[in-house]
Amino acid sequence: MSSDVFIPLQAIKGRGVAHRQPHRFERDQRAAFDDGWGSLDAEAGEGFAPPATEVIWEDCRSAITRNESPDIGFNLGLNPYRGCEHGCVYCYARPSHSYLDLSPGLDFETKIIAKRGIAEVLRRELLSPRHVPEMIALGTVTDAYQPVERELRLTRSVIELLAQSSHPLGMVTKGSGVERDLDLLGPMGQQGLAAVYVTITTLDAKLARILEPRAAAPHRRLRTLRTLAEAGVPTGVSVSPQIPFINDDMEQVLEAAYEAGARRAFYQVLRLPWELSPMFRQWLELHYPERAARVMARVQDLRGGKDYDADFATRMKGQGVWADLLRQRFTKACERLGFNLDRQPMDSSRFRPAALRGQADLFAG
Repeated sequence: MSSDVFIPLQAIKGRGVAHRQPHRFERDQRAAFDDGWGSLDAEAGEGFAPPATEVIWEDCRSAITRNESPDIGFNLGLNPYRGCEHGCVYCYARPSHSYLDLSPGLDFETKIIAKRGIAEVLRRELLSPRHVPEMIALGTVTDAYQPVERELRLTRSVIELLAQSSHPLGMVTKGSGVERDLDLLGPMGQQGLAAVYVTITTLDAKLARILEPRAAAPHRRLRTLRTLAEAGVPTGVSVSPQIPFINDDMEQVLEAAYEAGARRAFYQVLRLPWELSPMFRQWLELHYPERAARVMARVQDLRGGKDYDADFATRMKGQGVWADLLRQRFTKACERLGFNLDRQPMDSSRFRPAALRGQADLFAG
């Protein structure tokens, strides 16, 4: 496993410029995009040049994954990427980079595995007589709308196939880039074929910037919710993860999300599997040293005295008094606001695989 060198990025000196200037022959330049941080350039004004993202292509062998965890509410998943540029310190997917002989720390945020040919593989799988249509959960491990998607468009290529064949999909994202694909998601949502949840961990922009450094700003995600809802997409909010004494504004997030058009909601508590626990502890000591011990004590209260317990019965919501308190707060806020009153199932009867036949030439060469 790669080892991390923990140096504040602001302390890295000895460079002639503070940003990565694309050269004039470069083909894959990062397009400017409004992520809500006061600039169309995600790195502008920070005073340092963060490590560049490296895209590592992997030939896709299978597109659809099958969930075997009883505490997850979907059976089929699809992830165009491994690793995530958003860099959320709490991401439970970080330890998965260890299986690639990469660090769950900086490598997870900067070495992004992109699945070459995922659309072609998905087309074959959808055409298989063994495929039974039901909702495909898109980007459930790492965000399908992380910044590299602006150029690579793997998520877009997948949604195009699902839209063409009228196959239902659902997704959770922190990326405002989802708005780019409203031409597909809007009609699908109106036909009962798509739903989008936007994760808003907190409304505190300062906290969000250090907790989820390259995800869209909280107010920008609210705008995304409103844009999706106005386009006819059934829209929800994830107020996850709940971290004791860190993001304590669950009710305020739910209120703002409802006002923006979200009508569904869910939450999970902080999960710290494998290498994530020491990384999160270090983050606490760096940003909240005065309350680090208190936070971890409550995290352990949620986990039966441990940093993490993978038991399916408790890993998503925790256990004990603090878990009960969170559950009560969430339930009461949802009842007061009117969340989760009308949850229509996805319409899998519309699936038309014949619409995908005869497209082999699109993927040839």
